[in-house]
Amino acid sequence: MTNYFHQKRVWVTGASSGIGEALVYALADRGASIILSARNEEALQRVAAEASRLGAKDLLVQPLDLAQHDHIPSTVEQVLARVGKVDIVIHCGGISQRSLAAETSLEVDKRLMDVNYFGTVALTKALLPSMLMHQLGHIVVVSSLTGKFGTPLRSGYAASKHALHGFFDSLRAELAQTPLRVTIACPGFVRTQVSINALTGTGQPQGTMDDATEKGISSTKAAHIILRAVERGKEEIWFGGKEVLGVYLKRFFPAYFSRLVARAKVT
Repeated sequence: MTNYFHQKRVWVTGASSGIGEALVYALADRGASIILSARNEEALQRVAAEASRLGAKDLLVQPLDLAQHDHIPSTVEQVLARVGKVDIVIHCGGISQRSLAAETSLEVDKRLMDVNYFGTVALTKALLPSMLMHQLGHIVVVSSLTGKFGTPLRSGYAASKHALHGFFDSLRAELAQTPLRVTIACPGFVRTQVSINALTGTGQPQGTMDDATEKGISSTKAAHIILRAVERGKEEIWFGGKEVLGVYLKRFFPAYFSRLVARAKVT
């Protein structure tokens, strides 16, 4: 294990559960100073207590609603006043979807974009001036394999993840002459509560665990893969199970992939 994260200030969104929670514990083990954000402050305090038990010495719990875009700049100001600068931000906050496009209200599509895309972009833009001033920073975006290809029941979710790729690929190009770096991580199925919390067409949580999600890799494994990619300065990684093959099939055999994904079990 390297000491790449030792004493680095790392801000993790979506830190109250799933991959975000696992990232907090993995960072605690690596000696990072961690800012934990999500909407649920009680859940954040639970995660912070566990991270402290694992040896984390410097933790800041900062509640954050990614859909409240106007509040994000002032939140960033408060965090920077406390910690001075942020070395790494890991955008892990988000929400998924389980509904047919024809049965999904436009409000649900807007909600997915507000949280997954605009919230991530707003936080990045609020942090960029400080990162540019200090000439350091690593922006890590936890996207999804659905940011590379669409599947049934994920139209709004896939759109939000595709949008992240467009924005952060462009940002990476704009930052090429600076020390700042951008990494996009694209997990497949990871065993978290994501399908339970996924929005249905009416905006209500699905409330059940998908078989494919339950059989996915652990959030702990996902966290270690992501942090290893950050250490190595990777621009983009794809990981998970056999679903990763979809990236290659989409690229080299698009017609075959279209037929395959239309029949695929994605829940």
